[in-house]
Amino acid sequence: MKLHVVIDQDEAGYYVAEVPALPGCLSQGKTQEEALVNVKEAIEGWLEVMEAKSQLDTRRTVEVVV
Repeated sequence: MKLHVVIDQDEAGYYVAEVPALPGCLSQGKTQEEALVNVKEAIEGWLEVMEAKSQLDTRRTVEVVV
């Protein structure tokens, strides 16, 4: 899975990594590399929680290709 990650440096000097496609999925690190490692872990956790939270109802699901 490929996701876009936006990395910005905050006022304290930490790098904040956010995944726009996954609301609320973000992490931080002292370096950009650390922020990327941390956000990968956050993505895995986000996906795990969302999968457990709701099972996909295939009767109401459609696939859209862009």
